[in-house]
Amino acid sequence: GPSHGTPMQNMLSVLSADFYQSPLGQIPIDTEFISRLTESPFFKNIPNAQKNEHSVQIEIPMLQYKLGNFKLVPIVAGQCSPETINKAASVIKNLIDEDTLVVASSDFTHFGPSYGYIPFKENIPEKLKQLDMGAYKYIEQLDSKGFFEYREKTGATICGYIPVAILLAMMNKPTEVHLIKYATSGQMLGDYSNSVSYLGIVFAGKWQTNTPVEADRLSEKEKQELLKLARQTIIYYLKNKKVPEPQELGITIDEKMKEQRAAFVTLKERSMLRGCIGDIFPRQPLYKSVISNAINASTKDPRFLPVNIVECNDITIEISALTVPHPVSSPDKIRIGTDGIILSKGERSAVFLPQVAPEQGWGLQETLSNLSMKAGLPANAWKENATFQVFEAEVFGEEK
Repeated sequence: GPSHGTPMQNMLSVLSADFYQSPLGQIPIDTEFISRLTESPFFKNIPNAQKNEHSVQIEIPMLQYKLGNFKLVPIVAGQCSPETINKAASVIKNLIDEDTLVVASSDFTHFGPSYGYIPFKENIPEKLKQLDMGAYKYIEQLDSKGFFEYREKTGATICGYIPVAILLAMMNKPTEVHLIKYATSGQMLGDYSNSVSYLGIVFAGKWQTNTPVEADRLSEKEKQELLKLARQTIIYYLKNKKVPEPQELGITIDEKMKEQRAAFVTLKERSMLRGCIGDIFPRQPLYKSVISNAINASTKDPRFLPVNIVECNDITIEISALTVPHPVSSPDKIRIGTDGIILSKGERSAVFLPQVAPEQGWGLQETLSNLSMKAGLPANAWKENATFQVFEAEVFGEEK
């Protein structure tokens, strides 16, 4: 739901609590899901945003009545840019599963002097419907960008346009869109001097994760430019002790390299690991992730001494460009050689890239045992009360 009272620029509030309570009883909060959300910098616990916000609260009794037992993830969205909308959609989408229901809470047009919005003064019922149906046209097409721009262009006072835009950005075709009901308070009260519109819309389909399709994958030229970027960044940083801009290195950054995407940079010297650091969740454009992690892998991996300039000729670089991690219900769902793995248990966690297990010749159980030990846990810790997220990666490297 939207924030009506707490300003939150490019931020979404999640709740730090164990349960939500209504007159129908308590609903457990999915604290694990929320913990994963807050790994992304734009999801934060902002108590004031949740305390008096009715946009989420008003949905609760209906969900309790209809669904019975379920876990809740209440999210209140602030004033988000299209870029943050797409980031939030990507993160949420890759944490949900096939049993997840997502509800976007919003009124539609608030018309009249009480709302400071009077775009027309004649034929109000007809023009209100025309305005609302103009917004619905973009919803029906699953067009998040078009819906956002329509609201900006018309000034339509749709209070939950950010939650609606996030939901639209999460969905792929084919998805069925059904307008169940359209109504206005003006029609119900027989008075259009002030009126609020309401649409009940249902989406039916299957969630699809953000595994990149072939058209979204990096081209060979883009891979080579990123590898060149990583190498030149390391050399520049070791010489100048400052972070370079791509243009200083003679690197061309195209649109795919500007997309929000996490990456790991791995360094090897004579086939032995020499440094490996990366982002798990997308926090910045791909090229910036490569720059920062090339520096981190060469100078800040606590397992190794910093690389020196003389070593650079003996080091090969490998980049792993990641999809957004999403949870799996059990370790049996993990595909060795395809999935990177994040194991979490209590306050401990560890990650293996997809290529680690095949390089070591490990099967699933051996991989999870070694991942447990990497997290500082006993080798068999993965067998009980551990959670798993997986991701895929485009892996490419220099040849020596």
